[in-house]
Amino acid sequence: MKDDFRVALCQMRVVADKSENIARAISMIHDASTNSDLVILPEMWNCPYQTSLFPEYAEERGNSPTLDAISKAAKDDGVYIVAGSIPEKHGGNIYNSCFIFNPQGEIIGTHRKVHLFDIDVPGEISFKESETLTAGNQITVVNTPLCKIGICICYDMRFPELLRLMSLEGADLIVVPGAFNLTTGPAHWKPLIQVRAVDNQVFMAAASPARDPDATYVAYGHSMVCDPWGTVLKEAGTGEEIIYTTINLEMIPKIRQELPLLLNRRTDLYQLRKK
Repeated sequence: MKDDFRVALCQMRVVADKSENIARAISMIHDASTNSDLVILPEMWNCPYQTSLFPEYAEERGNSPTLDAISKAAKDDGVYIVAGSIPEKHGGNIYNSCFIFNPQGEIIGTHRKVHLFDIDVPGEISFKESETLTAGNQITVVNTPLCKIGICICYDMRFPELLRLMSLEGADLIVVPGAFNLTTGPAHWKPLIQVRAVDNQVFMAAASPARDPDATYVAYGHSMVCDPWGTVLKEAGTGEEIIYTTINLEMIPKIRQELPLLLNRRTDLYQLRKK
């Protein structure tokens, strides 16, 4: 494991044309790879974030132009890629799935969104992923030569138990491909990223699509990286851009020694464990 490495978050604009989205992602990965070891894409980057469209855009591993293109990009550019999320077809179901690639172009981990985004804020927004998606059922921590990387997708970030279990499994960096909207984004996006970093004393990297005011679902943007103290290291605006920062892993043991939250848990009174 390295003491530090560079990460790039690609806040890309998503359109209706899947081939255009793939080409744009490949271009941004190529640009980002010149100054980073790990490249992160946003949630549902190869299709519009619209439940009725997920079945149409869904692809199956082993027969996926999207994943084949990312695999080639990882190999060509020699970088790790957390490939945001795409609609994945598997066993008759459709999942909101994130695939992690190594620099050899191999898939080394998969996370299927555990908590489906079913909300109704009267007069603001109503959205129901469960209309077309099935929930995943695993906690995902991937061991890489950079560090141990936990993966959760958007709404997953609201459930502290999930991220705490990732940290207890040794995650140093938790990556969140997410697409908060203009109701939840201004209220909760930044505070959630910061508090999850502080609670678990890990780095958080959350990648959003760029904002498109003409889309059916308008993403908030503001892709962001926080350190284990909750300091925002880098924050994007609302448009399409790539943000870069350095993950300094030596910060984690230092903070955990100074403020031993994980050590001070009262496991004699309460425990958190996998089912």
